Amino acid sequence: MVCTMAFLRALLGSARTFRYGPGLSAGLPADDAVLLDAPDERLSPALVAAALGDFELVAKLLAATRDAADWETRDRVLARLVAFARSRDAWLTDWLCAAPRDPDALLVKAALAVRRAWESPAHAELLREVGPLITAAAEADPRDPVPWRLALDHARGTHAPHTVFEGLWEQAVRRSPHHYGSHVAALRYLSAEWYGSHRECFDFAERAAEDAARDSLVQALPARAAFALLRDERATARATSVQADRIDAAADLAIRLSAQFPAGDPWPAEVRNLLAYVLVARDRATEALEQFRLIGPYATSFPWASVTREALGGFLDARADVRLRVASSTPLCGRPEHRAPHGH
Repeated sequence: MVCTMAFLRALLGSARTFRYGPGLSAGLPADDAVLLDAPDERLSPALVAAALGDFELVAKLLAATRDAADWETRDRVLARLVAFARSRDAWLTDWLCAAPRDPDALLVKAALAVRRAWESPAHAELLREVGPLITAAAEADPRDPVPWRLALDHARGTHAPHTVFEGLWEQAVRRSPHHYGSHVAALRYLSAEWYGSHRECFDFAERAAEDAARDSLVQALPARAAFALLRDERATARATSVQADRIDAAADLAIRLSAQFPAGDPWPAEVRNLLAYVLVARDRATEALEQFRLIGPYATSFPWASVTREALGGFLDARADVRLRVASSTPLCGRPEHRAPHGH
């Protein structure tokens, strides 16, 4: 009897998937159309030129972000440039030779050194050696908060005490009170994995979101705290109802943030990828599917690289799984089944 019922459930699930699968695919790009960490229309030409050994477009792009005090774009462009320079840095070497005191070139140099140091098992020792590079980048333009974001990452890796961290944090927020990158770096320092706890993470993230504008990426900071908790198997196993409520509240906040941007917009793509992961983990499949639609072709390494060896494959697998879950929970009569709110 048990085997028969299991067979019937599987058969009904297949029928639902067959019936509703095409509709559930509406708005979802094909697998081969999804890109991982795709550069936007501003960065793409600069990367192409850098690949050919020309740093001029990169220099102009970073200078424009500095002139406009567009620190969010500056930090995002920097991250993509550093990822590119890990294996192709001849353009950076030429840039530093041509303009050794350029604030933008010094920033890329420092960020690349921090990234390479973190990738080494001996990262603490190597990070101490690159400290002067971060100082040089910070001194090159005292308005820029991005070097202080690097300093926060540096503090975490060199086991700096809380007093040092707090001093760096004060310098960062003095330059940009709601800079997302600095907040993420601080959240990592305060995480249970490093020098804090899940409770500290949530407290910090929720306060920051309360103080930030409704369209600020800082509104997604609690979702990052939720991700850290969900990734901690021991903590998840003994999670309280209060923690579960905080996770769901973080997801709800990120949903409201996501709704303020157009579908297929690359700017909130990482936030939407993070949100999709949290919603899947909380068994909120229908809402997760909607985020995958809003993501469009813009998969991001975070969070998928943290949970699987192949980030793009992890994204596609999660998206396929969500479609299957939604199809399997849809009755053949076409009415969605009643589910408890927020996966409780």
